[in-house]
Amino acid sequence: MSARLKNKTTVITGGNTGIGKAICKAFAKESSNVVIGWYEHEAEALNLVDEITANNISVKAIQVDVTDEKSVKNFIRIAIELFGDIDILINNAGILRDRSFTKMTMEDFTLVTDIHLMGSVKPTKMVWEIMKEQNYGRILVTTSSTGLYGNFGQSNYGAAKLGVVGFVNTLKLEGQKYNINCNVLCPVAYTRMTENLMPPEAEQLLTPGSVTPAVIYLSSENGP
Repeated sequence: MSARLKNKTTVITGGNTGIGKAICKAFAKESSNVVIGWYEHEAEALNLVDEITANNISVKAIQVDVTDEKSVKNFIRIAIELFGDIDILINNAGILRDRSFTKMTMEDFTLVTDIHLMGSVKPTKMVWEIMKEQNYGRILVTTSSTGLYGNFGQSNYGAAKLGVVGFVNTLKLEGQKYNINCNVLCPVAYTRMTENLMPPEAEQLLTPGSVTPAVIYLSSENGP
């Protein structure tokens, strides 16, 4: 166990499955306090808490709906009450509702953009002044190659994932003088969300854990 992020408090939305779960475990190995944001699959969140706690790391799982401002505010409030501050925010919550644009309903479009785009904006807004006041913060948002290059049947997802790139590009400029570093990560991994989009052999090659070194680097004190 290393201690590059020892005693830093890290908040991860969508933290109980897939890439989010791997990120939580990676930060626990770095001796960071870990706050797991989850919306569904409570049992997986609780199992992850047990696993991390077994290594004597401070961890808490909190249910949060990233589309709901009151829920996000409560999520951040509890994290602050538990650990005193928030040093790192990882916006990772997401879903898919894949259909060609012809068949896609507006409900499917707005649900995906609400979760991926506004579901990154709302937690970030809640921690922004906290990080400014403490003159330190690291914010990371997961994007996707669909946002950068497009993918059939994913106009909603692509719009949201390119939206977070524009969002973070601006935050990076505004946060510089407050020592708030903001980045996007474009991961490729075999997860519950992508298992129907990838061949079975990808499960062994593209593990969620393979993207965590980049997350740790971007979230560190010396990260860009």
